[in-house]
Amino acid sequence: FERTQAWGAISKGYSNALCISGTHGKTTTTSMCTHILMAADRDPTVMIGGTLPLLNAGHRVGRGNTIIMEACEYYNSFLSFHPTVAVILNIEADHLDFFKDLADVQHSFREFALRTPEDGCVVANAEDANTMEALRGVPRRIITFGLTDKADVYAENIQFVGANSSFDIMYKGRKFTDVTLHVPGMHNVKNALAATAASICLGIRPNAVKYGLAGFNGAGRRFEFKGKYNGADVYDDYAHHPGELKALLDTVETLNYKRSIVVFQPHTYSRTAALFDDFVTQLKRPDVLFLAEIYAAREKNTIGISSADLAAKIDGARFFPTFDGLEAALRETLEPGDIVLTVGAGNVYKIGEDILADNEE
Repeated sequence: FERTQAWGAISKGYSNALCISGTHGKTTTTSMCTHILMAADRDPTVMIGGTLPLLNAGHRVGRGNTIIMEACEYYNSFLSFHPTVAVILNIEADHLDFFKDLADVQHSFREFALRTPEDGCVVANAEDANTMEALRGVPRRIITFGLTDKADVYAENIQFVGANSSFDIMYKGRKFTDVTLHVPGMHNVKNALAATAASICLGIRPNAVKYGLAGFNGAGRRFEFKGKYNGADVYDDYAHHPGELKALLDTVETLNYKRSIVVFQPHTYSRTAALFDDFVTQLKRPDVLFLAEIYAAREKNTIGISSADLAAKIDGARFFPTFDGLEAALRETLEPGDIVLTVGAGNVYKIGEDILADNEE
């Protein structure tokens, strides 16, 4: 068994299989669903693509009849799953070393939705045109989520206070529950709405949604606070796609720091080349940008691309071929009132951990 085939086979043993897919937000939404189903005493089995503090792990073996799984589209691995509830958070062009183009990505997500049984449920982002186009004509019950009443599950009375938000969750025009979230950003409001829509498909009571989401403080490497250095707050985030960078930087801009400092490590040569202009657009936004070399992951650099190419397109950006040089420059740069984010899906998190280790020496 390949890993996803094994999880797919395991999922057949559960009467409820909640599978969360999408270009971004999978780990956070899967984690939110885990909190909700634990609050509902469903004793779920869980597989998450990251570490959840509630579990102190990325998995859980429960005794209930529900399994919650993060479902990744890369190599069509999510087509090994057998969802009874399939969540599609968003669809963008990504993993273009495998998929031909956006239409090919959409086709796979459509096939994922069709893997639900006829009495199953598909949860979809009403505000994502690519998702709604992919699902057009799919003969399944579809529950949509979004920020306005054009969706089945939506938010009203949204208020942000620092890194927290509170809002009412509405379902088909009626208040379902009210929620306080302890993770920042409008994108997390939408993740919470998706988790709520999935919970409605599973018959979860409103109070479990309310208290489950209230207890969620983030997943590992998702806007994770790491500590302070020279009065600056150090965070780490897994964002490695321009859409994820946009959501992250949108959030940072609401937090009223003196300066935003981003340390970005692109992930894979193919993604950096395919989405180059979109990366440039987002990476121009922070006040200070440090670029580490591209994290190769599974690839060889047959394209001849480097983070230096990104730096050449962004005024003031600084490229560092080694972590040592970057860390030295970062130590000299950080001041009280700054927020610094180490960002990427590779090993960039080590940079923040290294400078924070100075505080312990």
